[in-house]
Amino acid sequence: MSFTRAADELGVSQPAVSLTIRQLEQAIGQTLFHRQHRAIRLTDAGERLYSEISISLERILQIARDVSREPAAALVTLSISTAFANYWVIPRLPRLHKSHPDIDLRLQVVDRDLDLEHEKVSLGIRRGRGNWPGYQSSNIAREELLAVASPAYLARQGVPGSIEDLKQHQFVHLEEPFRPRPQWRDWFQSFDHDFVDKGEGLRLNDYALVIQAAMAGEGVAMGWRHVVDSLITSRLLVPVLPQSWITGEEFHLIWSDRTTLSESAQQVRDWIIEEARMVSMVRLP
Repeated sequence: MSFTRAADELGVSQPAVSLTIRQLEQAIGQTLFHRQHRAIRLTDAGERLYSEISISLERILQIARDVSREPAAALVTLSISTAFANYWVIPRLPRLHKSHPDIDLRLQVVDRDLDLEHEKVSLGIRRGRGNWPGYQSSNIAREELLAVASPAYLARQGVPGSIEDLKQHQFVHLEEPFRPRPQWRDWFQSFDHDFVDKGEGLRLNDYALVIQAAMAGEGVAMGWRHVVDSLITSRLLVPVLPQSWITGEEFHLIWSDRTTLSESAQQVRDWIIEEARMVSMVRLP
């Protein structure tokens, strides 16, 4: 019941508190305080507002106390692309939940490479050579790119007989805004073929959308082998040509070497590494 003492508690000036109260009264169209000589008291509207807000604030405070007492070790965040989430992680989640039912894995879908320590993210997937300062890493897939399309598209447009024939087809292009990714000209150049991008075809900024467009019959897309393998197995996509381009880049699971992973994060890390190892064993002749 004192604007002066309220200001002292909040660490602001008394006029600032008075102004805020006046703005609140104007916003709700009700007088909240009776101003008397060196004293204030709540109006009926003020009493009602105080009663309801106090209950709400107490609930918020209690929830904050409860959360602070909950163990956070089971919560693990994994920073990944939309496509890797949809076509690699999510189909495997039942196996993770069966092995580690108490782990709460949160997938953080991003379109750029994050600073895991700064963003307080447990694990991430990054493309490169595995030599990032401040991070430990484990190789989970080599970068292998093949041309893929839907069976319906190939039935309609025909199967190209060679890399040169492929140039006559419609292409779906990935144009990520923040991370460098191979383009169709790079793919053709890897086989000593020139390719002029005339700006035609469907252009998308998210790889999951590229895959969806290819499955919908919009054209030929570049398929990262570790992402599209399951779609090829289910015949949602098919390789257009037998050739594939192994770029020399890799996809790595990374974690900060400046912070200690929780036991749950270590379990998720080891699970992803083991899943990737099993995939590579299946591909061996």
